[in-house]
Amino acid sequence: MLSLLLIKKKKHSNKNRQPFLLLYKKCCSHKQGFYTATQDERNELPQSRYKMLDGHLLLGWLSFTIIVLLISLPGPCTAYFGLTGNEPLSILPLSSQPDERAGKAHYKLCDRLKLEKKQRRMCRRDPGVAETLMEAISMSALECQYQFRFERWNCTLEGRYRANILKRGFKETAFLYAISSAGLTHAMAKACSAGRMERCTCDEAPDLENRKAWQWGGCGDNLKYSNKFVKDFLGKRSNKDLRARIDMHNSNVGMKVIKAGVETTCKCHGVSGSCTVQTCWRQLAPFHEIGKQLKQRYETSIRVVNPSNDATGEGEISQTRSQGQQPSPGPRTELIPRTSDLLHIEDSPSFCRPSKYSLGTTARKCYKDKNCEAICCGRGHNTQSRVVTRPCQCQVRWCCYVECKQCTQREEVYTCKG
Repeated sequence: MLSLLLIKKKKHSNKNRQPFLLLYKKCCSHKQGFYTATQDERNELPQSRYKMLDGHLLLGWLSFTIIVLLISLPGPCTAYFGLTGNEPLSILPLSSQPDERAGKAHYKLCDRLKLEKKQRRMCRRDPGVAETLMEAISMSALECQYQFRFERWNCTLEGRYRANILKRGFKETAFLYAISSAGLTHAMAKACSAGRMERCTCDEAPDLENRKAWQWGGCGDNLKYSNKFVKDFLGKRSNKDLRARIDMHNSNVGMKVIKAGVETTCKCHGVSGSCTVQTCWRQLAPFHEIGKQLKQRYETSIRVVNPSNDATGEGEISQTRSQGQQPSPGPRTELIPRTSDLLHIEDSPSFCRPSKYSLGTTARKCYKDKNCEAICCGRGHNTQSRVVTRPCQCQVRWCCYVECKQCTQREEVYTCKG
């Protein structure tokens, strides 16, 4: 490809082209370093070109070296934002600094999030976006850790562990993409209805089948705007790359779970509660419910393979279940996974021992009758007895405080052996 670039500036005959290409190939493949044409080889070239040969070779060699260096650099993992982004979650700012100007404070918040160029532009154009993005990250991280609190992988989000998982195609990777997009969709819809955004407000009235029976009122969560924002914010990836298609699919699963959880909430208006008129609005499900549903999809995640040829890397996705994975209820005769399924492309590690993916489970707290055997990976657990003091026998006193006694009790704590 580089040789073609060097001769593309001026057309010439095949007779003159072949010696030049031959010398360039020798230059690039020479084991001793830079290759200089001999006088005999120069004589084979047209007189108008041999004076520029060393210059062309130098340019070609430098171009080749730069491309090799760029290819050898560790590329970023396929990432979008939040739990699947590159920013360290432990140092994210929760609010703007007092000395920052109110009009430009969100600019600095957007810069701290380490967003891509398009994402940073979308963040800056509305003062409420930066706070919403940080709320989405926090909400997703807390929910991930809550859902996996009894698992070997307890949603470890420290920099290198999270980054290494995102480079692979594990079930855990699929969950991170889904919960991250779900958190952003949920947070943006809530921000619109709360009036924190300039470009969106409450949800608009849908096309109801029976408009006479009720009136659209209140302030519904604006899922329509949120979905559009998230799709634009996350962008599109190449459909020819299997990993990119899988990541995009899992992100869409998170958005679909949000949409499926929308409920219509109504309030009655009338004499003596007769409910002659209802005021209704659409409301998103609590994010704990969203996390619970995504955790269930994680448990039944489908491993997919790419039956493509090595030349193109293209092909359709087909499914194969992981070892020990139970089939989902009902017949599954289709060859292509459903749009509601989380997908992964390789089996997860055990997460039992310290590795580049997790801290392992040594010294992890467990619950004797619940998950010690599974979390401790058969190594057994230690039992430690300790005395704790907790509030007890609380009563509400007039007016207006709660009075409690302090009770001391002994409890046992179980931790995994190393």
